[in-house]
Amino acid sequence: MRVWQFSEQPYYPAWDERHESLRNTLPNSELDPAVASQLYARYTDEWELCDTLGINIMVNEHHSAATCLTACCHLTLAILARTTKRVRLLSLGTPLANRRDPVRVAEEIAMVDCYSGGRYEVGFVRGGPFEVWPANSQPVGQVRRFDEAYRLVMKALTTHDRPFSWQGRYYHERLVNIWPRPVQQPHPPLWFVSIGPGPGAWIAEQGGTVGTFLTGRDSKLLFDTYRRRSIALGRGMPAPEKLAYMGIVAVAETEARAKERAHAIAGYIRTAPQLAPRFLSPPGYVPTRAAAQAIQMSTDPNYVPAYASVVMRDGSRVHQRAATIDQLIDAHVVFAGTPEQVYHQIKDYHAYVGGFGNLLMMGHGGALGHVDTVQNLTLFSREVLPRLQDLPPITYELPPG
Repeated sequence: MRVWQFSEQPYYPAWDERHESLRNTLPNSELDPAVASQLYARYTDEWELCDTLGINIMVNEHHSAATCLTACCHLTLAILARTTKRVRLLSLGTPLANRRDPVRVAEEIAMVDCYSGGRYEVGFVRGGPFEVWPANSQPVGQVRRFDEAYRLVMKALTTHDRPFSWQGRYYHERLVNIWPRPVQQPHPPLWFVSIGPGPGAWIAEQGGTVGTFLTGRDSKLLFDTYRRRSIALGRGMPAPEKLAYMGIVAVAETEARAKERAHAIAGYIRTAPQLAPRFLSPPGYVPTRAAAQAIQMSTDPNYVPAYASVVMRDGSRVHQRAATIDQLIDAHVVFAGTPEQVYHQIKDYHAYVGGFGNLLMMGHGGALGHVDTVQNLTLFSREVLPRLQDLPPITYELPPG
């Protein structure tokens, strides 16, 4: 199993219940540039530590948000490509449907791959519904726009003999001929993200790695969808390296201290739903039938929307902002405890979902301090990582369906 350290580089000093929303409408007067500069330096130091610990690095991006200071995956990765030497670098990812110039995205990908000497793995995401406002993009047709942008990026990365033009529905390019081109041929390894099973078949068709975030037991449905499509395509059962899961990881010498760290990191979970309702579902972002069903379900006083909940072992949903650390551990959203406990928590989840080859470890989040983050990463690297790397393969049979 490969492990990747992930942080959204949060600006947690602005996290306040007074604000209706931590995305889109929070004025940037709430940010002190000097503090932001210090946080950027600190977060970069923690990622650079991973290079000595043998933990790979993952970044994502969001916009107009106090929850994430990474405005562009490729800016962060370009820095880390020069300051690290060994570990793999992953963007998960670039919101293609909201980027106006896919050719520029392809150039950035190639540039980071060259800077890193071929250590880059590129992830594409659609982007959350709240992202369409700062991107000034249309929610209607976003899936089609993503698909065309993806095809254009891939052609730009893999065409080397002559320039080409592109006349599509959304993009029109007179001359495409990117310089540089990537070190890894035909292109860096591809990743995609889904929190539900729907896109799993399409991702399998692309041959990419599918990653899912904090979905707990629901991840099994996505992984099985990917597996079924891979088998249907004649490729057989996909290798575990094609499956990835992100969970919060907190390790300490004592269970109590680890749970304190997990509580701090889980500020990421508690603040994610702090969003003005008008940004939750822009018209056209989801199919009309699904939007109508969600509205109908919302009339139930006990209804907890999927985007703001975690699924317990009994199938019930608990709101993210109210869930305890013990509930989050039970839901496989958090792995926390002594090294022995964390190893067995991950091992049990690994067996439940039929195996996966990538753990996207949120070893920092929320207001967790630098010393605690370094201790968390170091202890994990020393006492948990080697055992995960030696996990025996699982013989998994798909359930009927």
